[in-house]
Amino acid sequence: TTTIYAGPPTLAPGASLPVPEPLPPEDAIEPEIVIGEIVIPALMVTQTIYQGMSMPTLDKGVGYWPGTAMPGYVGNVVLGGHRVSKKKPFRNIDLLVPGDEIYLTTSDGTFVYAVTEQLIVEPTETWIVNQTETATLTLFACHPPHSTKQRLIVFADYLRKEVT
Repeated sequence: TTTIYAGPPTLAPGASLPVPEPLPPEDAIEPEIVIGEIVIPALMVTQTIYQGMSMPTLDKGVGYWPGTAMPGYVGNVVLGGHRVSKKKPFRNIDLLVPGDEIYLTTSDGTFVYAVTEQLIVEPTETWIVNQTETATLTLFACHPPHSTKQRLIVFADYLRKEVT
């Protein structure tokens, strides 16, 4: 693996930040579209990322919030996953610490993000999908385990693009 670093992604002149789509109904059947793969070495997690945020989509693995930034681009990539049901991709995201790396691979390449912080919020706090002027990543899952009372949020910043 070769690491290249040409600085963080920037917004093209005249371009605007992505616009997150509203959440679909919880039981909506979304088309199965694979965005890529997430690897979290610290947790030994490797999961497919699917486009969508409905329960049937999250039951398959990690969901990508449509309309948020794509990995490797300016804005906030927002990914959700279960902690205790189905494939449990985000079961242990509470164990992530600042500096832990998260790899997102799409057809555009492999992009590495570093965890910066964790936060617990209410399910109604949708500001977590707000777009950023830099390349960032937000992971979220229900909290505490076996409850939908709150959400555990993990924030990460873009580090680099890797080329093999």
